[in-house]
Amino acid sequence: MGKTVPERVAAVVAEHTRTVFGLMGNGNAWFIHALAERGVEIIPVRHEAAAVAAADAHHRTTRRLAVATTTYGPGFSNALTPLIDAALNRSPLLLVAGADDAVDQAALAGASGVQVFTAGPDAAGETRRALETALRESAPVVLFLPSGPEEPPADPAEVSRLLSDARRPLVLAGRGAVGARAEVVSLAEALGADVATTAPAKGFFRGARGVRDLGICGGFAFPEAAAEIRAADVVLVVGASLNPFTADHGRAFGPDACVVQIDRHSPTSPRVDAFLRGDASDVLPVLACRGVAERSAPLRTGHAPGEELAPDGRLDPRGLFGRLNEVLPQERVVVTDGGHFIAWPCMYLDVPGPDHLVLVGTAFESIGLGFGSAVGVVEAAGERLTVLVTGDGGGLMALADAESVIRRVHATGGRCVIVVVNDAAYGAEVHQYGARGVTQTPMLIPEVDFASLLGVFGARGTVVRTWRDLDEASEWLTAGGTGTWVLDCRVSRGVVAPFLSGK
Repeated sequence: MGKTVPERVAAVVAEHTRTVFGLMGNGNAWFIHALAERGVEIIPVRHEAAAVAAADAHHRTTRRLAVATTTYGPGFSNALTPLIDAALNRSPLLLVAGADDAVDQAALAGASGVQVFTAGPDAAGETRRALETALRESAPVVLFLPSGPEEPPADPAEVSRLLSDARRPLVLAGRGAVGARAEVVSLAEALGADVATTAPAKGFFRGARGVRDLGICGGFAFPEAAAEIRAADVVLVVGASLNPFTADHGRAFGPDACVVQIDRHSPTSPRVDAFLRGDASDVLPVLACRGVAERSAPLRTGHAPGEELAPDGRLDPRGLFGRLNEVLPQERVVVTDGGHFIAWPCMYLDVPGPDHLVLVGTAFESIGLGFGSAVGVVEAAGERLTVLVTGDGGGLMALADAESVIRRVHATGGRCVIVVVNDAAYGAEVHQYGARGVTQTPMLIPEVDFASLLGVFGARGTVVRTWRDLDEASEWLTAGGTGTWVLDCRVSRGVVAPFLSGK
């Protein structure tokens, strides 16, 4: 029967069907693997809505039970429209989805007219009850697979002493601190602190004096900078939520570091040791700290282009983005979709300041929002270059609005470079689960020629296999060309981003 919850659920599902439609993610990877081990065919799609729609259509043409699977969060919310349609059609359908504490998915399902079951200690029995309900009532059901801290007391005087006595203070600024930039910089300068930012606030401390800028904190940090961040004994967090990327899943700060957060509401992570409620612009002047920080040597992380090719003969993404940092004009706004590849633009592409690096989907751990988001960035960028970085998986999921981006760039007389990090796979799943033995077939994507595909919509494009293939786009940018250029970059699947490799 299997010992884990995903195995017990898969064993029961395999008794009822040999066909499951789905899209793999963190919330259902082991379930899909368990199905594959039992000989159940997994038919992969590129969007969660398609998983449920395909399962429902399969039922409507065969009259057999429909089964679909998605991950949690955006994987589940993306599936709601066809799930509602299945409910109205009274289709016997089982959707196996990951559970998510960040969103009340059960309420969403209930509002859609769909019954909810949760696989717990009696996972096999609960799965049978879900299936029986779907078949008996001829209705879709959802089976969820299982997957704020107390406010610590603090007052400004205590925090002031803590910061002033720190040997290695670190000031971490997020996008929420932009309105209090002068106060944050002033405090950091008074302390002689190391400073770092979240990815969207990259460039926040440009021009600050007497501080050492370590760049982005967390999973997108260069190894040398990450080591210095972990050496901090007191960390002041302003305008940042300490999400898994910034906190590097708990690895960003040393175990003995004291983490102080300023926020208008409540602590955003269990890692926070001391909390000050209020606007940063009001709280920071009250602290009036002056530090005795140890003077540290300048840090070299650099943007050297690095290796052109990985051992497998495909592009090394680190070298690629180091080269793109030189090729693309400095006056640029970078927007990235979600996926394994997001480390490379965050680490290697310089931006003029905060709000010039736009990460979409990271808070909800979704992919497929890149092209839609780029439409808004094109509208806001003006004469600046819009750079969209997307993966092949997210790019295919959002393909319809690639045309919207290209059309809007043409209408505004602007210019945009679309960088597709094409490794013919869902890289995050490959590195997190494929490396641990989970079947990789649903994680792989046939290599798509995005340069030709988006050329149908009016973009120019290049398939990039070597740095030399960037030359034509570079000449176009230098000449001030307008429109959209697609760089379909064939990168190696063998280079793992630090935020997934654990450095």
